[in-house]
Amino acid sequence: MMTIEVAEPHVQTATMTREERRVILASSVGTIFEWYDFFLYGALATTIGAKFFSPFDEATRNIFALLTFALGFLVRPFGALVFGRFGDLIGRKYIFLTTIAIMGSSTLIVGLLPTSDQIGIAAPIILVSLRILQGLAISGEFGGAAIYVAEHAPPGRRGFYTGWIPASIAFSLLLSLAVILITQSVLDDTQFKAWGWRIPFLASLLLLGLSLWIRLRLNESPAFLKMKSEGRQSRAPVREALGRWKNIRVALIALFGMTTATAVLGYTGTFYTLVFLTSTLKVDAYSANLLFATAMILGSAGCVFFAWLSDHIGRKPIILTGCAIAALGYFTIFDALAERANPTLYHAQANVVVEVHADPATCAFQFNPAGTAKFTSSCDIAKATLSRASVSYRNVRESAGTPSFVNINGASIAAGPDFATRIAEHVRQAGYPAAGDGDTLQLSGITDLLAPRALQVVGLLLALVLLAQMAQGPAAAGIVELFPTNIRYTGISLPYQIGTGWIGGLLPATMFAMNAESGSMYFGLWYPVAFAASTFLVGLFFLPETSHIDIAD
Repeated sequence: MMTIEVAEPHVQTATMTREERRVILASSVGTIFEWYDFFLYGALATTIGAKFFSPFDEATRNIFALLTFALGFLVRPFGALVFGRFGDLIGRKYIFLTTIAIMGSSTLIVGLLPTSDQIGIAAPIILVSLRILQGLAISGEFGGAAIYVAEHAPPGRRGFYTGWIPASIAFSLLLSLAVILITQSVLDDTQFKAWGWRIPFLASLLLLGLSLWIRLRLNESPAFLKMKSEGRQSRAPVREALGRWKNIRVALIALFGMTTATAVLGYTGTFYTLVFLTSTLKVDAYSANLLFATAMILGSAGCVFFAWLSDHIGRKPIILTGCAIAALGYFTIFDALAERANPTLYHAQANVVVEVHADPATCAFQFNPAGTAKFTSSCDIAKATLSRASVSYRNVRESAGTPSFVNINGASIAAGPDFATRIAEHVRQAGYPAAGDGDTLQLSGITDLLAPRALQVVGLLLALVLLAQMAQGPAAAGIVELFPTNIRYTGISLPYQIGTGWIGGLLPATMFAMNAESGSMYFGLWYPVAFAASTFLVGLFFLPETSHIDIAD
């Protein structure tokens, strides 16, 4: 078991200095920029597809737009090695500046980029290149931000100081939504689709300018300067971090004992929850966004609170408690969310008997993270149609060569022409609600949030957000404290980006495929539950408590 020498607990209570506030602001603005771009591109993916992949049909355009989005996740671990290495060789401040410059410029240029109608194939090539650069730069941003703040923080306050970084994600969501909604309110639909979609990307210039201005005024990390003056700087941080078992072991513990939890709890409590509300529970976009944004605003303070608390009782107890509650409570929370958001759907799932009869050899596991795969067998069509309608169904194994068919309350629908249409009609007749059904929770304004059902849904969403914050708040400081100064940037970046970019980034697509495979809209929850449980076990036995160590040594 790994051991780390710790100093005596000493929690300072002095107020922040002006320099410390500037360090936190500089780091938080970078995180806001990172997630502003993430939310912005995701919200405008359909419009971007139409502008940069116009030679293709609508479905293919959307596929390419989503694939371009996914590339930003896939390249993150590679960028972590590049920027992590230079962060340990050159210094935190300079890489901190470089990543924000690349990240900000990539977002800004999308707003200036000519479309495929104007410059042809060069447009999508440039767009894909920008998204790759964005993903590479992001991979060095969080590590740099967490390290820079932690190495400036006074002893006993690292958790509180670094907790502001993940807390700023809520603000970035609200900022991106606000910019889009304001732009759409000023322009008509034709203007927005023609050129108005560029405005939110161009507005990022203000964030970029503010970030660069603040970061240029910062000093280098004192821990890095001390290490450099003492001649302890690593000459080959990647080789040292990944070529020595003792450091590889720490990276593996960081990945499986910490960052997987921050990723799966974070993505489940935010992005997947919003998709669950809109796509699965059929809540309209306005109501879902209002409910979700309210929970995010209320929960954002939790991130700083749990980070502050970790300075007093340790990082490990809070992270592991969040993992344990999530592993034990996710199914209950999501079940209650379904019952309150769409009671008609909830009761239809309990009372309508649906079976998919098929030869298992004709049924694919519908894992499609980039949106490029096509599932065309009758079994796949049946499962995809039922999943889109949020129907609970049972798989019945048939002998080889048997044509697929669906039973709905005893009525049989055989494969053939208009198979999906006929399934959808029978599902509605059996009692499954269409989108916008009267029993589905629907808000017409902010005051509707005070209605009992809305308050209950916000409370459940808040619980999911707080579980994510229990992992994310203390982890920002916790992962910094696991690695020595001379390989800290490299050591942090790789496990964090594997957890966030791959394990977290693949969460929505994996959960959807699991739901479609099983016939239950809850089955996909085993993905975050399994990672939360494994993180709890790895953390319990192998993750050291690091809240009171001296990270300048």
